[in-house]
Amino acid sequence: MDEKSRVLVVGGTGYIGRRIVKASLAEGHPTLVLRRPEIGLDIEKVQMLLWFKKQGAHLVEGSFSDFQSLVDAVKQVDVVICTMSGVHFRSHNILMQLKLVEAIKEAGNVKPPDNILSQRQLVEKWEELLGNKLEKTTISEQDFLAPMKDLDYAEQVGVGHFYHIFYEGCLTNFEIGEEGEEASKLYPEVKYTRVEEYLKMYL
Repeated sequence: MDEKSRVLVVGGTGYIGRRIVKASLAEGHPTLVLRRPEIGLDIEKVQMLLWFKKQGAHLVEGSFSDFQSLVDAVKQVDVVICTMSGVHFRSHNILMQLKLVEAIKEAGNVKPPDNILSQRQLVEKWEELLGNKLEKTTISEQDFLAPMKDLDYAEQVGVGHFYHIFYEGCLTNFEIGEEGEEASKLYPEVKYTRVEEYLKMYL
């Protein structure tokens, strides 16, 4: 029997998170749930964590205020699933999740390189499939960021995400690391849908 991938769930006591934990356990994956001290004495969440443990999940101590604890947690698994809400009044959670992304990079987590493309590379693939060039308009960093001062906090976070992705290339400008593995080697039984194959659906 093939060894199941180890899964870390962050935000496991939330509406979606608790269902992810249950599904992961049901599928036989060694399942770790990040136990954050930030939950304090929230009885409902504490009871849920204890129930997870009783069902076979492993509770891993980690805090968004302790970067190394996040790195240590990520290093124990093959897959990280974050189900923390990041909308509207919980928009501060988005910034917290960026710390998790940094921890994944530090731990040398996996990424399938064929599906990690810059915006320009994605457009070039689409042009290649179409057989013609698209008209493009270039916007400088300064012009893109200028309207931020008139936006509320949540909207600023959204613009910041677009800036990091499309201008800084934060999804593509890091290496897997010597201790990491390319995803298709870890999960040879999984047939990945490549970006080019996905784009062909719209032709």
